[in-house]
Amino acid sequence: MTSRSTNPDAQREDLYKILGDLPDRQRPIRATCIGVEEQPGYVLERLVLNLNGIEAVPAYFVRPLRGESPWPAVLYNHAHGGEYHIGKEELLTGRTFLYTPPYAVELTRHGYAALCIDHWAFGERRGRTESEIFKQMLWHGQVMWGMMVYDSLRALDYMTSRADVDAHRIATLGISMGSTMAWWVAALDERVKVCVDICCLTDYQALIETRGLDGHGIYYYVPGLLKHFTTAQINALIAPRPHLSLAGNYDPLTPPAGLERIDAELKQVYAELGAAEAWQLHRYDIGHFETAAMRAKVIAFLGRWL
Repeated sequence: MTSRSTNPDAQREDLYKILGDLPDRQRPIRATCIGVEEQPGYVLERLVLNLNGIEAVPAYFVRPLRGESPWPAVLYNHAHGGEYHIGKEELLTGRTFLYTPPYAVELTRHGYAALCIDHWAFGERRGRTESEIFKQMLWHGQVMWGMMVYDSLRALDYMTSRADVDAHRIATLGISMGSTMAWWVAALDERVKVCVDICCLTDYQALIETRGLDGHGIYYYVPGLLKHFTTAQINALIAPRPHLSLAGNYDPLTPPAGLERIDAELKQVYAELGAAEAWQLHRYDIGHFETAAMRAKVIAFLGRWL
């Protein structure tokens, strides 16, 4: 691994640079609302966002039915699961590996707004395979994960520009691929005040050691990443901001030895910054899914820190 600056801002710049040739972060964002409807307990906005200048990004924004804005808000990151037709629908309808109710209901009833976008190859952006997108991007010097992270950061730009969102009270949350997106976005953007990741705080070296690389899609792999960063080093960029991680001891995507390595490193980082309570890893004797106990931890953590 190459030596890196000890300055967190410089490290964020280095992390961003290895994500390939990305569009201009300063390009204007255009948002088109194509419908507003009242759902039980919340209001749903159906949006089309111009985030990257390449293809439109459909999105859902949900907000509480009652109360007053500006709302604390969550950038919700959908999972993969090989179910490319779902995407942002996960926010509204949940998944087989998520506890109920869906997060649109759960978050809004606790007074949070939430935004979820369709990522490349998912939801209303499907039509090309993940493999095809990855290969075409690679030819252009782009990285699929980098382009996905870019869209998430621009979604954060959009969300914090809304008058009905409290830009100083932003969290990010997700399971599986959405978990990985949560900790990458929180590491790269300090506007995220709280990070919650469920079932995908994966130590890269432990994944190699357990021969688990095929558990993740090709989208996940960033050329040269391991020459610069470990998983713990990326997550250390979130400190001292509050970070909750929930994992299953029987989940092959998060080998236990890797969880222990990350936990030890982050405990030290947070302690040195005087924020020991802000880092929490809770492990359960389960596989790759969210339980009732985990959901309760998520809501309590958001309630305390957001």
